Amino acid sequence: MKLARIRHAGEAHWAELDGDTLHLTRSMGGPRTGQSVPLDPALLLAPAEPGKIVCVGRNYLDHIRELGNDTGDLPTQPGIFLKGANALAEPGGTVTRPDWTENFHFEGELALVIGQQARDLTPDTALAHVAGYTCGLDLTARDLQKTDLQWFRAKAADRFCPLGPWLETDLDPRDLRVQTRVNGQTRQDGRTAQMIFPVVDILVYLTRYVTLEPGDVVLTGTPEGVGPLDSGDTVEVEVEGVGTLVTHIG
Repeated sequence: MKLARIRHAGEAHWAELDGDTLHLTRSMGGPRTGQSVPLDPALLLAPAEPGKIVCVGRNYLDHIRELGNDTGDLPTQPGIFLKGANALAEPGGTVTRPDWTENFHFEGELALVIGQQARDLTPDTALAHVAGYTCGLDLTARDLQKTDLQWFRAKAADRFCPLGPWLETDLDPRDLRVQTRVNGQTRQDGRTAQMIFPVVDILVYLTRYVTLEPGDVVLTGTPEGVGPLDSGDTVEVEVEGVGTLVTHIG
């Protein structure tokens, strides 16, 4: 099942996508209201209502190497940073290239949205708390990572987290292809099986320390191939079994 958020009659609504028809629901994954609208020309929104966006950094060995962070041992636990809900951007939207960074990067990755409150999860229970999976674009002011105390500007600025196009509820996250294309050229091409910390391990680790609430987003890390973006570029993040998130750089 695919779950989408759309703007309809001036308000945000959840919907189930069935073919080319969006059936409005009362909540994320909730019962249908009886109203439906066509997918085209519906205005899709980011498919999440997070209190927090939790991100995993340096979760692919080749990405660690390409940034020159492989001088020591591999990480023994996930490296975590946060974005706020202000960072969300809708699928198909435009993100203005900030004038306060000289090195604006793309990082495509698998994202997931929490469906039920999660605390102290175990490997056997972790995936049952996921509402669905989607495509995420972790936009990064690479130069400011060196000066931010907690990557506040570098990662958490407005619209630095495009998400979408929808949630896929029936998906096995263990070995999915994750690709990023810039202006039609493939720049990243990895598989989630290459993660140092797979999705289950991430959820178990996170919920030892914080409670994940319904609507919270978890970004799981990016494969190698990250690079700079300029105004006029179009970024596509495609996750196998989900679809493609398109973001225009203004």
